[in-house]
Amino acid sequence: MARLLKQTDAKLLNLPGRKSLEVVSGAIGSRMSFRVVEIAAAKPNDNPRGPHVHSDFEECIYVLSGRGTMHAESGDYHAGPGDILLVPPGEKHMTVNEGREPLVLLCFFPVPDVAAGTTEFAHF
Repeated sequence: MARLLKQTDAKLLNLPGRKSLEVVSGAIGSRMSFRVVEIAAAKPNDNPRGPHVHSDFEECIYVLSGRGTMHAESGDYHAGPGDILLVPPGEKHMTVNEGREPLVLLCFFPVPDVAAGTTEFAHF
């Protein structure tokens, strides 16, 4: 059965350095997950957050607005609106805001429970 989901009904996740709303996941009966992520512009005394890794699934990130850099084990990838970043399973990565406006990302995962296969790190 098709459904209309509202961002206002999304689950707010407590993740370091970013505001993450989980709109779609196994919690609503889906076999995939979808998040709207906002990374604020850096402030002078901010402590940088560390990377994370998804052990056995990839992540597909669509940049909705803002500019950022994804730091990954394979290199740095600069992205802006309309760009897509594809992260393979097992690769540490983190995306940072490189602008003055919020960096807004749509993140897609082919699993219903992202948290179960994700590990956050303090640094690379």
